[in-house]
Amino acid sequence: MLSVFVTGLATGMLFAAVALVYNVMFSTSKVLSVTTGHISMLGGVFGAWFIGTLGWPWYLALLGAVAIGAAFGWLTEVVAIRRVLARSDEHLWLLSTLALATMVQQAVGLWWGTEPRPFPRLIPQEFGAGAADQKFWLPIVVAALMAIGLDLFYRRTMYGKLFLAMSEDPFAARARGVSTDRIRQMSYVLSGALGGLAGFAAGQLTFAYFALGLTLTLNGFIALAVGGLGSNIGALIGGVALGLLNAFASYWFGGEYQQTIAVGLLMVVLLLKPEGLLGSRNVRPV
Repeated sequence: MLSVFVTGLATGMLFAAVALVYNVMFSTSKVLSVTTGHISMLGGVFGAWFIGTLGWPWYLALLGAVAIGAAFGWLTEVVAIRRVLARSDEHLWLLSTLALATMVQQAVGLWWGTEPRPFPRLIPQEFGAGAADQKFWLPIVVAALMAIGLDLFYRRTMYGKLFLAMSEDPFAARARGVSTDRIRQMSYVLSGALGGLAGFAAGQLTFAYFALGLTLTLNGFIALAVGGLGSNIGALIGGVALGLLNAFASYWFGGEYQQTIAVGLLMVVLLLKPEGLLGSRNVRPV
């Protein structure tokens, strides 16, 4: 039972990390990009390639995975977001980001292969370590550090405050001289780096698999919706709740019920509290 709990907690923290990436993107663009989970997929695949094939030490592989994620975040903003937002207020970004995510997933499948590959061990450790195995505690620690780091970034840095200003009112921020296009691009680079870090940290848990992106995109969104859009603490709570429910559903009923449980959790929360557990209703005076 302990192993089920630890597995669910680690998986849930990975979902929470993806939800945090959603929050960073959404803060400056009001877009929920379908490429979000694919950033973490790239972090895991390229991390495994850097270590297993190229023979890089883990810290250089980590930097490489973060750089790949940041580059893909930048590409998402340039290719799938910028021109769509400039030409329309409709949710056409859903199609543009879905198209980009599909192309990247298929390209990785052609290059890397369609079978999951094991992620190399980062720290020398016996495979019989059980609940203390690094594949469990690495994603937990990284997701927690991401949430703390983002909180400090928003409260203590100038660019963090600019992110918050754009989240509140991008038109007012532009009127005060803020380069909203540049800040939005910075947020996508930052979110890409965080997604690459999360995928690298969770590589031993998820394996390096080209089709992982869509699963992370969906479950990260569910964690975000359950916790409340814009709330990093809510993202952690939603991710952990989803991960534990999935783990115990698999243990008691079988793995085929995981997605049913996830969607059921989303429906229950949205019916009872549409803004999420820690989300706030946006009421604008008119």
